[in-house]
Amino acid sequence: MLPTEHGSSNQGFKALLGNKPFLALWSGQIMSQVADKVFFVLLIALLSEYPPLPGFQNSMRSALMIAFTLPAILFGSAAGIFVDRFGKKPILVGSNLIRAFLMLAIPVLPKEFAILLMIAFAVSTVTQFFAPAEQAAIPLLVRHENLMSANALFTTTMMGALIIGFAIGEPLLSLARDWNKGYGREILIGGLYFLAAIAIQLTAFRREILETPKITTVRPLSDLKAGLSYLRKNHLIWNALVQLTVLFSVFAALTVLAIDLAADIGLKPTQFGFLLAASGVGMVFGAAILGHWGDRWDKKPLSLIGFLSVGLVLGLFSFTKNLQLGLTLSALLGLGASLVAVPMQTLIQQQTPESMRGKVFGFQNNAINIALSLPLAITGPLTDAVSKAVGSGAMGMRLVLLAMGVLVSIVGLWAWRNTCRVSRI
Repeated sequence: MLPTEHGSSNQGFKALLGNKPFLALWSGQIMSQVADKVFFVLLIALLSEYPPLPGFQNSMRSALMIAFTLPAILFGSAAGIFVDRFGKKPILVGSNLIRAFLMLAIPVLPKEFAILLMIAFAVSTVTQFFAPAEQAAIPLLVRHENLMSANALFTTTMMGALIIGFAIGEPLLSLARDWNKGYGREILIGGLYFLAAIAIQLTAFRREILETPKITTVRPLSDLKAGLSYLRKNHLIWNALVQLTVLFSVFAALTVLAIDLAADIGLKPTQFGFLLAASGVGMVFGAAILGHWGDRWDKKPLSLIGFLSVGLVLGLFSFTKNLQLGLTLSALLGLGASLVAVPMQTLIQQQTPESMRGKVFGFQNNAINIALSLPLAITGPLTDAVSKAVGSGAMGMRLVLLAMGVLVSIVGLWAWRNTCRVSRI
C-alpha cells in the first residue's frame, strides 16, 4: 500500500508536499544531516580542549579524521545487511537516539584524546546504519513515478546541509556555549538528533509493515555473498553504482586541487571553500530542475550529458584565471554532477527489490566512501609528480585536470553505451 499522493507523475515536488510520511522522513534527514556537519565542526573545536597523547601532538587532527572516516569503509556493506534483516524505521530512529546519547556523554566523560577518538568512531559507525536505511525507506513512502523528485529533494537537502551546516556550525556552537558553557554545544547537536528521531518515529511505513518479513537472524557472510551475487547479475544497477563512484571520486580529487584552483582565479588559498560552495549551489539548482521536470525525461541520456558537462568544465578549469568565470564553472560542474547523481540514484531504487535494498545501498555507501578516500591520498602526490616532470606546478595541475576531464568523458560514454546495451537485453 502506497501513501496517498495527489495528481499524476508530472507534478514534481508538488506531489511530495501532500505526502505526510515522506515529509516526516525528509524533516528527519534535514535535522540529522545538519547535526552531522555541526558535530564535525565540534570535533575540530574540541581538539584544543583535549591534551594530546605523548609524542602525538602533531597528528591529532589526522587521527581524528581517520577515526571519523574509517567506519564508512569498514562497516558500509555490513550495515546494509542489518537494514534488510530488520525494519528501516527502528534503525533510523535508533541510530539518531544513539548519536544523541553519545553527544550528551561527551561532557561527562574524561577529557582524554583517546576517548574523543572513540566517540568520533562510534558516531560515524552508527551513521553507516542510518544512510542505507534512509535510502531504502524512500521507495516505501513514494510512488515509483515520483522517485526522481524524491531523490532530487534529498540531494538538494544533502548539499544544502553540507553548505549551511559548515557555514553556521561555528556560530551556532558559539551561541550554544554562551548559553551553557559546560553542555550547550552537546545539547544542541544531541537535540537535533533527538528531533530527527521523533520526526522519523512519526513516519508511517505502511508497505514495510505489510510486506517485510520479520527476520531477526543475521547471517553476515551469506547475506554479503547474496548482495554481491545480485549486483553481478544486475548490470543496470552495477553500471549506476560505477557512475556514482566515479562522480564522487572526481569531487574528492577536486577537494585536493581546490586550494591551488582558488589561488589561480584570484582567491586566497584559504578561500577554496567558495569553489566547493559554488559547485554545491549548482548541484542544488540541477536537483531542483530534475525534481520538478525530471520524471518526464529518460534517465539514461541524462547521466551522459552530466559526465560530458563535468569533463568539459574540468578541461576549461585548467585555462581559467578569472574569478567570476571560475565560480561559474564550479556551479556548472555541480549542475552536471546532479544530472548523474539524481537519475542514477533513482534508477537503483527503482530496479532494486525491497528485500535487497539495504545490501545494495550498503555496498553503494561503501564504494562511495572508498571513492572519497582514495583520491584524497592519490591526487596530491600525483599532481606533485606531474609538476616535477614538466617543471611547473601550474602546468602539472592543468595536465591533471585535463586528464581527469578526458577520463570522466570516456567513463560517461562507456556507461551510457553499456546501459543502453543492458536495457535491450
